[in-house]
Amino acid sequence: MIFPDYLVDYQYTDSSAHHAKEDTNMARQPAEHFLKLKERHGELIKALDAVAVAARNSGPLDEKTIHLIQLAAAAAIRSHGAAHSHAIRAMEAGATPEELRQAVLVLTSTIGFPTTAAALSWVDDVIATF
Repeated sequence: MIFPDYLVDYQYTDSSAHHAKEDTNMARQPAEHFLKLKERHGELIKALDAVAVAARNSGPLDEKTIHLIQLAAAAAIRSHGAAHSHAIRAMEAGATPEELRQAVLVLTSTIGFPTTAAALSWVDDVIATF
């Protein structure tokens, strides 16, 4: 199942500063809120998951590019949790810290500098712990 970004708790199980793509030791655990939603509205969650899978499989974009786009979207809507989620997943898919930063920096003229600066701080949080 693909958990919605704002409903996932990321827990680092390794304190080293950098992980190779294959060595990433990060466990994604569904947030308590998500588990309650899934219990109460299981069919809706299944449908949302199916939409997410269909969207990912609908064209030629690779996982890294998809997560860089979703990182930019998260920055634009000021979603701290989703920005962290997609920064992590983009790095797991092979994105470099420079690519993460550029995905946010190119938004400056669209979303404004304060929002961009905030999103860059979220990206730097991930880079520092990855």
